[in-house]
Amino acid sequence: MERQIIRDGVPVLACADEVGRGSLSGPVTVGVVVVTAESRAVPQGVRDSKLLSAAERERLAPLIRRWAACWSVGHAEPAEIDAYGIIAALRLAAHRAIAGLDLAPGALLLDGNHDYVTTPAQDTLLGPPTVLDVVPPVRTIVKADLRCAAVAAASILAKTERDAIMTRLHDDHPEYGWAENKGYSAPEHLAALRRLGPTPHHRTSWRLPGVEAGTGDVAADAPVLGDALLPGEPLTLDVAG
Repeated sequence: MERQIIRDGVPVLACADEVGRGSLSGPVTVGVVVVTAESRAVPQGVRDSKLLSAAERERLAPLIRRWAACWSVGHAEPAEIDAYGIIAALRLAAHRAIAGLDLAPGALLLDGNHDYVTTPAQDTLLGPPTVLDVVPPVRTIVKADLRCAAVAAASILAKTERDAIMTRLHDDHPEYGWAENKGYSAPEHLAALRRLGPTPHHRTSWRLPGVEAGTGDVAADAPVLGDALLPGEPLTLDVAG
């Protein structure tokens, strides 16, 4: 699929995927891998990062970095997710990744059916800081991480970098088990939230399981709202204090 797009007149193609969108803590991360007409076959074994073991991802990541025409990974921190919402934070992470590329892509191939990279025509006054004034045209493809080798490669780079961040954060907050669960809603993470409450690395604008929003009180049945905001919905911020 990537080679067809290149043959159709896009000599420098960026391919992107995100990780961490549904996590309760830590950043949301976007990886971008650039391929060109000169790119050789992708390293053997590259596929969607969710289908690989941690050891396989760690083995493949340096091979991908050498194979790609260029690559970059961008992050948006929990405080930015809280301030701007998850969709705008994804856009911020993607813009940071694109800004870090050594080549200017003519198009961006994005996993999924929603373009979170292109800045809305009428962005909010409280939106994220501007990183890129212009982004390349975006093409969305459902299941691109399964159908496009370079998108799968981008998912591996994003996953390994974010996993390394969560492993480092685990050293300061070992009770939450981030070295293993990487900030997702695993039983030990939820138990620590109920027992200890959130850390500065949690997305506290979300209604975290076991924590009553805004109070820190236990609420074992509280739903997670982080991904409930649909694209285009208004975001209401609580800026008291």
